[in-house]
Amino acid sequence: MNCILLPATNFQHDNASAYINDLAQIAHVNKVLTAKVGDRLKIGQLGGQLGSAIIKAITSDSIQLSDIQLTINPPAKLNLTVVLALPRPKVLRRLIMDMTALGVNDIILINSYRTQKSYWQSPMLARLDEFVLEGLQQGVDTIAPRISLQKRFKPFVEDELASLMTNRAIVAHPYSALSFAQYMQKLENTEPLHNSALPSMVFIGAEGGWIDYEIDLLAKQGCMAVNIGPRILRTEAAVNVILGQWLLNGQD
Repeated sequence: MNCILLPATNFQHDNASAYINDLAQIAHVNKVLTAKVGDRLKIGQLGGQLGSAIIKAITSDSIQLSDIQLTINPPAKLNLTVVLALPRPKVLRRLIMDMTALGVNDIILINSYRTQKSYWQSPMLARLDEFVLEGLQQGVDTIAPRISLQKRFKPFVEDELASLMTNRAIVAHPYSALSFAQYMQKLENTEPLHNSALPSMVFIGAEGGWIDYEIDLLAKQGCMAVNIGPRILRTEAAVNVILGQWLLNGQD
């Protein structure tokens, strides 16, 4: 945790004081930060601002805070929607954490041909808020991404996708002849600079990627298939490689 995020209900007396009652956060303060009474912690209010507070008292199940100073706005979100084929449950936590920490604005978890039906019954899906909190605390952010679940690929692509595409959309596909770098260069050469922003939506497949039918269906809606190099990457590696482009070049 690079900051301790607290819900608004943990702040009292017009934010003059606050308390930490999450056991994982308490353990982090005690065992990782080794903080003591009188030390100042980096904190934030979920959905609000970032700042700091002084530890007033520590017990086994609560940490009391005083001198609350919340004056820093959270970092801007990436202008990006990630549509991710629902991955294996054991990597879902890492992917949600990473995408949240990187500042993705919207996350859509979608069914795909290679998504096993059992994934949709995983108890991990009930823990998305927990994974988001971990990602926010890692990235020192307070604004959670919007997350939605789409269990039917074809109806989503044909009926809903067009209304969600505010700019261009790409689909990561290792067998595309067009690389991401070539795609961006083509935009720069054919369109005015102010129109050559990074796409606002990217589709990323689960292990094994997308099948041809899915690629074709997305192409009909204007999604351009691009590769990110000759190597076949694990889903979590591909997510971080792709989103790095937005992190480095897509900030307003």
